[in-house]
Amino acid sequence: SGKALATKDSEIVIEFKRPPHLMFTDLNEADMIPNILSMCIQPDEGIHLKLEAKVPDSHLTEDVDMEFHYRSSFKGNSLPDAYERLLLDAIRGDASLFTRSDGIEAAWRLIDPVIQGWEQADDAPPMATYARESWGPSAADELLGNNGRIWRHGCMHE
Repeated sequence: SGKALATKDSEIVIEFKRPPHLMFTDLNEADMIPNILSMCIQPDEGIHLKLEAKVPDSHLTEDVDMEFHYRSSFKGNSLPDAYERLLLDAIRGDASLFTRSDGIEAAWRLIDPVIQGWEQADDAPPMATYARESWGPSAADELLGNNGRIWRHGCMHE
C-alpha cells in the first residue's frame, strides 16, 4: 500500500517461514513454495491462502490455493468501493471506520519527534522517493532483496 503507485491495491501478506526440516524425503527444498496468507483490503476485498500440501497416498506435494473474494462470491450484489462505504457510514452516523481525534493526536505525538530528528540529523539517510505510478523506491526492493524476499505487486488472486 502506498500513494501514487502503479495500482490502487492495499494488501496485507504474511509469508510463513519454511519448516526447519522436510518431513517428506522425496522433496527438494528449493522446489517448495512458501505458505502465504494474503488479505486484500482493496479494491477486491478477500482472503487468499497459498500453501504446499502433501498429495494423499504419495510422497509428492502440490501447490494449493484457497481463496474467498466478495465480488466473486456475491456477484449479484453491488459492492460499494472504499469511499462510497465511508460516505454512506458517515451519512448513517456510523463512526466505526473513522479515527477518533485523540487517536490522531497520539499518532502525531509519536511521529513528530521522528520527523524532527530526521530533519535535524546531519547523518540521516536521504528520504527514498519514487516516480508516480511506479512500484515505489528501488531502496524498498533492496531492503527486501537483502533477505531473499521480493515485494508483491497487486492482490494475489489477480
